[in-house]
Amino acid sequence: MGQKRGGGDSSAARRECDIARWHGEADVIVVGFGAAGACAAIEAAEAGADVLVLERASGGGGTSAMSTGQIYLGGGTRIQKVCGFEDSADAMYDYLLASSGPGPDAEKLRLFCDNSVRHFDWLEAKGVPFKESFYGEGSYTPTDDCLSYSGSELAHPYPDVAPPAPRGHTVQQLGIEAGVQLMQSLIAAVETTPARIAPDHHCEALVRDEADRVVGVFTRHFGEERCYRARGGVILCAGGFIRSREMVERHAPWLARVRWAMGTDGDDGRGIRMGTAAGGEAIRMHTGCIVLPFTVPKGLLRGLMVNRSGQRFINEDAYQTVVGEAALLHQQGEVYLVVDDAIFETPMPPVEIRAVGESIEELERELEMPEGNLQHTVASYNAGAEHGVDPSFHKAKEHLQPLGTPPYAALDYRVEHSLWSVFTLGGLHTDTDGRVLSPENAPIPGLFAAGRTTSGLAAQGYSSGLSIADATFFGRRAGRTAAALAR
Repeated sequence: MGQKRGGGDSSAARRECDIARWHGEADVIVVGFGAAGACAAIEAAEAGADVLVLERASGGGGTSAMSTGQIYLGGGTRIQKVCGFEDSADAMYDYLLASSGPGPDAEKLRLFCDNSVRHFDWLEAKGVPFKESFYGEGSYTPTDDCLSYSGSELAHPYPDVAPPAPRGHTVQQLGIEAGVQLMQSLIAAVETTPARIAPDHHCEALVRDEADRVVGVFTRHFGEERCYRARGGVILCAGGFIRSREMVERHAPWLARVRWAMGTDGDDGRGIRMGTAAGGEAIRMHTGCIVLPFTVPKGLLRGLMVNRSGQRFINEDAYQTVVGEAALLHQQGEVYLVVDDAIFETPMPPVEIRAVGESIEELERELEMPEGNLQHTVASYNAGAEHGVDPSFHKAKEHLQPLGTPPYAALDYRVEHSLWSVFTLGGLHTDTDGRVLSPENAPIPGLFAAGRTTSGLAAQGYSSGLSIADATFFGRRAGRTAAALAR
């Protein structure tokens, strides 16, 4: 039963016949105690299953506790209605289908949108607090307000795709950060059920029987090998792989250029490797949520985001992850925000000023851009902005302002020089009930997954709050499905 030594991967699945002793058993075993794992445990326990949660840390929380606590929900939630906004499941679906690609899972999106209001109600019933208030625009709400536009709903081309509505629901801060509050509420909800929590268990591999059904988990508890048997199934909720340099360099090396990896040490890809070792397929492993943080204060959206050749490449009012994706994947991360004295405000987080000039021509020379490029870019933009239009990229009128007040500056948003952030979006392929699928699209018996261990609602494009929405919604479904198998 010992761990394979040498060059072997310790996540390789074990065989039940090689297990000398089971140290415990349950109907459903949940690996990981973040938002996905908590919701899976709650639903499985409330369905009557005996649930055991194995967590590598000394307590629950995971990356969800580090988040801004924003959850993407819509279709007419109580908060949307109180704040005076109309929304529908169809509008929400049309927006997400258009913005979360290429190739999002339409069936998952449809199911999520149709049940988003009920999911909000469930979260509230479990003690997650939401204030009846509207903040405005932003993926980060520095106050205790709830509702905001957290994606590109107001930015071209999406208002032509679906009626825009704010769908970012930030958990109310009750003396602590919103992400911490979210997890404290969910952990408290788990503790009201009979589910058992086993911290300090580093899960290394799944156990399969002779029929290749997943029947347990191989772990280490303070160095001691322990095995736990699952009568109904195992749910992997162990995070993504942004903290695994080897996996990032193998699957998405461009993401390694981003300075801040959003995740805990547990986001090392172990859950994904365990799942693939048991026959599951990992998909979209090249994708990530790439955040270029230039939108605070909001007035900076009036600036021009340009590449190293002095050319615009996107409408600046698109959500910051959309801009980040375009900047990193298509502009090699070599971008600057050009502002004039009338527009300039101190950015948050702070960023260096790469160059200053009394004219655009001088700024262009300081940046060593091709002669005339930046001058043409600014002149063309100013000509439209003076009439309230942006014919090149269709930035919203409220963010249009000609650049004409010297001095001019280029804020250095090159990827190695500013505080970009990233987390992975790829993971195990699952169906709408959380069952892990093989490369042949067949469910792996006894194996489920949710959260960043899976490839979820966003195939590549991202709106803030989708990760926690996906983790909590599909964590619940995986919990119910696994519990049913134990009966």
